[in-house]
Amino acid sequence: MAVSRLTGRDPWSGDLLHLEHADGRITTIHREPGPSEVVARGAGGVPWISAGLVDLQVNGFGGFDLNGDGVSVETVVGLREALRGVGVTTFVPTVITASGERMRRAVGVVAEARRRSAEVAAAIPFVHLEGPHISDQEGPRGCHDVAEVRAPDLAEFELCQQASGGLVGLITVSPHWAGSAEFIAAVVASGTRVAIGHTHADAAQLRAAVDAGASLSTHLGNGAHAQLPRHPNYLWAQLAEDRLQAGFIADGHHLPVDTFVAMVRAKGIERSFLVSDSVAVGGQAPGNYSSTIGGDVELTDDGRLLVRGTPYLAGAAAPLADGVAWAAGAFSLADALTMATVNPARIINSPRMIPVAEQLQPGTRMSDVITFDWQPGDRTLSFH
Repeated sequence: MAVSRLTGRDPWSGDLLHLEHADGRITTIHREPGPSEVVARGAGGVPWISAGLVDLQVNGFGGFDLNGDGVSVETVVGLREALRGVGVTTFVPTVITASGERMRRAVGVVAEARRRSAEVAAAIPFVHLEGPHISDQEGPRGCHDVAEVRAPDLAEFELCQQASGGLVGLITVSPHWAGSAEFIAAVVASGTRVAIGHTHADAAQLRAAVDAGASLSTHLGNGAHAQLPRHPNYLWAQLAEDRLQAGFIADGHHLPVDTFVAMVRAKGIERSFLVSDSVAVGGQAPGNYSSTIGGDVELTDDGRLLVRGTPYLAGAAAPLADGVAWAAGAFSLADALTMATVNPARIINSPRMIPVAEQLQPGTRMSDVITFDWQPGDRTLSFH
């Protein structure tokens, strides 16, 4: 058995990690104590090393669109390859509000891609339905099609599960609908997580949803009204609820840095995770595009994706690696990676899901290992 070696610096301690690996998995990790303060690459020219980024909300990237008319197995395969190039080794395909037929087709395509490709199966633990049971109000609805927004329907959820072979592992719901708590309880009992998002629910409805088993908040701070009462409102209620882990889009456009810092401090690093919420336009050159999400859109030079001719965001264009770099500027590289590797991996790692590396250890798949350069002020991570 041929043994290979890989060395990198641990972002949490600054120690050098010497990995030995064979047959695609880590066999041994030797730790060499590093400096008392974690340093950027440059001290000895050693790259950072960690488990791969885990993105729980991917609508598309690099021209690959999970919500488009032409979604295919090749779309899913290409998306996995594009994301691997920017450090994402595990991702959750996200299907947004659409007709039942369209949503079932999309999840069925993802399931078929997993059946055909072991690499795709290893990268995709489950599918996220972001809708259709969300708010129909301007603001909370975001770019979702109001004509397709509808009340929770357990029979429809079960049809999606049948179409995907049980692959739906997360669904985003606004609990303002009558019967939401009962729907959430049934979905959670079936083994699927429920997130609160795109909502205008009041505090009592939110508490009832959490009591019923909702455990996550979808991109908290976005999918919201432009103006809210100072208090109470659905953002404070979710921030104060310790039973909810919260996702954040850390691209500098969806949340100002002071808002992001305050929200993460309120929720705590341990209950926060980063998502890209990227769409197919992500990773492409600035310009005008036609998008499944937002219609005619403009990707500006600074990475802001707008409904053309308006100030309204049409999804996100930056990969999760940019979010890590941006969050590292507000907190630290270790904290940012905790929110982009450890915490989302723990959300995925339930008994019915595939294991995903939280931290590097013997047995970790080498396909789940990333090495990269980064130093304070960098706008992204540079992968090897």
